[in-house]
Amino acid sequence: MTDRTTIAERLARAGYVADRDLATALWLMDLLGRPLLLEGAAGVGKTAVALALAEVHGARLIRLQCYEGLDQNAALYEWNYQRQILALKAREAAGQSAAEAEAQIFSESYLLERPLLAAIRSETPAVLLIDEVDRADEEFEAFLLELLSDFQVTIPELGTLKARSVPRVVLTSNGTRELSDALRRRCLYHFVDFPDIDREAAIVKARLPGVDAALAQQVARFVAAIRKEDLRKLPGVAETLDFVAALTGLGLHDLARDPDAVYDLLITVLKTHEDRAAIVPEVVARLVHKVA
Repeated sequence: MTDRTTIAERLARAGYVADRDLATALWLMDLLGRPLLLEGAAGVGKTAVALALAEVHGARLIRLQCYEGLDQNAALYEWNYQRQILALKAREAAGQSAAEAEAQIFSESYLLERPLLAAIRSETPAVLLIDEVDRADEEFEAFLLELLSDFQVTIPELGTLKARSVPRVVLTSNGTRELSDALRRRCLYHFVDFPDIDREAAIVKARLPGVDAALAQQVARFVAAIRKEDLRKLPGVAETLDFVAALTGLGLHDLARDPDAVYDLLITVLKTHEDRAAIVPEVVARLVHKVA
């Protein structure tokens, strides 16, 4: 059985720096065979956990992006109606009755797999990412319960299809609405927060290996200071990485050397008009002086 330390080391090699609590959650996920619900603000790296997990296990990543109005047809399966119609015509022309032909076309060969069905029908365990489940309707959330409990789905024309292999399931939520107790009971839970300064610097080094360690640490402190300002949207780890890439592209390896350039490059970090207006050059100079 892989332990927490080994999981953390494998994730780090895949470019994801996990803290002890997340490594424990992923270890328990494998030990207990349970889905893992990751909750936290947008940009903290929830989706990246599933991407790294798939790389660690050499598994196929199957992603279901949730949205309002998502239904079973988009998430589970659809019938290939064009092939079914052609098959019906061909069978009727061959003398089959309509009832006989209809019975044959509702078979797996005419089934179009969508992410949920593809995950449980995979011959080897996949990583199933159900991303931003809080954006889906409560009706769809209720539909997920059978899959998360028994790793099986019911298709009226075919009956119950059990998993060929049990996927590693990661659900993410940004907390835009409260998830049901029934869904939470079926999952392990971990809250993903913004990384602390040392871990964010380590993430920068893991994802951008050529970056100077001193710059990674300085940027991590600067972004942490930015997040303490009164902002509408706090910058996530992806924004930090873009910021560092922009700095290195400009040849700037010390923020204190050119605060005006730092201000210009904040278009990689601040993603609303209100936040851009709030972080004026004077604020940038103050924060740069603080972290230099």
